[in-house]
Amino acid sequence: MKNPGSLPDKFNPSRPKTRNGQLFTVSPGIHTEALLANASEDLLSISAIAADLADDVEGRSRSVALAISRMADGVYLLVERALDHIASPNPAAPPIKT
Repeated sequence: MKNPGSLPDKFNPSRPKTRNGQLFTVSPGIHTEALLANASEDLLSISAIAADLADDVEGRSRSVALAISRMADGVYLLVERALDHIASPNPAAPPIKT
């Protein structure tokens, strides 16, 4: 039996299901270009932080920090290429010549 003072179900929309332990979510209505632009900026930040850390440490820790910086740089280039494809009139990638 329903509580007579409760609101109908239509006024209590269900929340989207989230994975257990998921702390952050991305709003579903964000355009792909905006998502990629934010990812690009975050990758630049990660690279800068790792490069700064590499200046302050030595040995294996320096190698790890430099590797993180370089990996972030590589992924940044991939994201920038994806943004270029979105901005171009023909977003399909040209065929690779062999």
